[in-house]
Amino acid sequence: MLLFWSFCLIFFQVFFFLGSLCEGEISCLNEDGQPVDWFIIYKLPRYKKESVGSGVDYMYLDPSLPNWHMSKHAVNTTEGALGRTLNQLYQRYESNSLVYILYNDAPPVLEYVNNSGHSKGALLVDQFQGFWLTHSIPHFPPFPEIGFGYPSTGKLYGQSVQCTTYSSKQFRKISQQLAYINPNTYNCSIPSAYYTEMPEMARICAGKTVSVVPRRRLETLMSVKGETFLSFAKSHRYVDDIYAGWIAQTLDTNLLVESWQRKTHQLPSNCSLPYHVMNIELVCLSKLVTFKSYDDHSKWCVSWGYQAQWTCLGDLNRENTQAWRGGGLICTQNTAVYKAFRSSVLWYKNC
Repeated sequence: MLLFWSFCLIFFQVFFFLGSLCEGEISCLNEDGQPVDWFIIYKLPRYKKESVGSGVDYMYLDPSLPNWHMSKHAVNTTEGALGRTLNQLYQRYESNSLVYILYNDAPPVLEYVNNSGHSKGALLVDQFQGFWLTHSIPHFPPFPEIGFGYPSTGKLYGQSVQCTTYSSKQFRKISQQLAYINPNTYNCSIPSAYYTEMPEMARICAGKTVSVVPRRRLETLMSVKGETFLSFAKSHRYVDDIYAGWIAQTLDTNLLVESWQRKTHQLPSNCSLPYHVMNIELVCLSKLVTFKSYDDHSKWCVSWGYQAQWTCLGDLNRENTQAWRGGGLICTQNTAVYKAFRSSVLWYKNC
């Protein structure tokens, strides 16, 4: 009998430990702070058609929602999905068992860096799993010792955020993708135990440039729940518009592209290749939220036709200067994501 109760005690101790481990796993977190496979945030511009926005309102989408949902939280608080997710990094960044990287070509506090990469993001992973968050927000996120915050400069324009939860094995691939993107890393930690698994990230964190061959790389990533994503990453040596020259031709689909285009550098819609790329000019997320492309700093594209159902979010604008910049996009054929973005296209410029 004593042996039986000893066995039961050990069983419940192990069960409790595993349960605690699952609860503490690094993950993208939803609006309620619960782990999710992925989420997408569309931060609205401060100025919208026929109304004035606060600059911190945002639409939200995750696997449990069939369409855009207006968040009850502000993007500059820790109560929303973005703040909850990044707080995992801010609360644990001093741990010597975690890998994290913060990168932005326009880093917080520091001056804009016109290096070969045009990308913005953050990642946090341990030996089991983690999240990779890509976004379009300059001067974000803050340094770990400062804690979560949202820059005032990120309020004016629309912005996009994509977060996906991956197993630690997937970060070996992500490490290689970052080598092509060549991110401007302003804060990071790669414990020596991860050097073998993530050598490119270790070199990037050490301030070294990683040589890449060929000039671009396409990688298949799988989320913890088994959803497939395609990661397009190009180096600055691949001199071309990533949308027209690579993504549209690889996915075999015409694309509608939303990206911030300065008038002196913008690229026109392109119909010279087998698959065309057309610039979105007006975005409509709901009856009350409509804005011009120039008021939107986000970068995304969707298939023109409803058959392919591709949606991609990422780093690069359709500008002639960005053909010489490293960067990338992450694409999915998730039907709900496609419908949410495709229905947001109110007007686009044909060739």
